Amino acid sequence: MKVSQLIEQLQCMDQDAEVHYSYCYGDHWRTEVAPSVSRVDEGTVEYSDYHRMDKMVDYEDCYDEDTGGFKESVRRVVVLG
Repeated sequence: MKVSQLIEQLQCMDQDAEVHYSYCYGDHWRTEVAPSVSRVDEGTVEYSDYHRMDKMVDYEDCYDEDTGGFKESVRRVVVLG
């Protein structure tokens, strides 16, 4: 999802509603939990074969040692936390 798509969808929502995000807690009952969003940040992610999804990448790990430039596999994203 792009920021523009998120903005478009949020425009139809109650402006005073709380914002939460949901995920599977990983317990025996596969409970879906929904903590509230407390911050909006910019971050960097890279695909992880082990996790089969994007993972957060530290600032120091964003650069290619050979070229000194930003790694092609790393992307800047908006992160809700």
